[in-house]
Amino acid sequence: MKKHFTKFSEFYPYYIEEHKNKHTKLFHFIGSCLFIYFFLKFLITYEVNNLIFAFVSAYGLAWTSHFFIEKNKPATFDYPVYSFMGDCVMFTEIIKGKHKIF
Repeated sequence: MKKHFTKFSEFYPYYIEEHKNKHTKLFHFIGSCLFIYFFLKFLITYEVNNLIFAFVSAYGLAWTSHFFIEKNKPATFDYPVYSFMGDCVMFTEIIKGKHKIF
């Protein structure tokens, strides 16, 4: 049964639960780094292909990790905004050392 969340603070524990495997987190982290790289490149060059690469690399790696490593459905399918926010929070928490990816 699909859960219903009305606040991000309620959603985030669910999001982290869906990312138990450190390799899933690693794929998300790499995807987020590539997203930032290509998005910044887009802002500098205004070449639309960089914007496309940003989304394809980020979501491609994240979804691959869910399908083949975590073996669950990406939260993005049901909660696109909260999922993006969760990616951002998890990314910063990985940088701060809260989550292990190696």
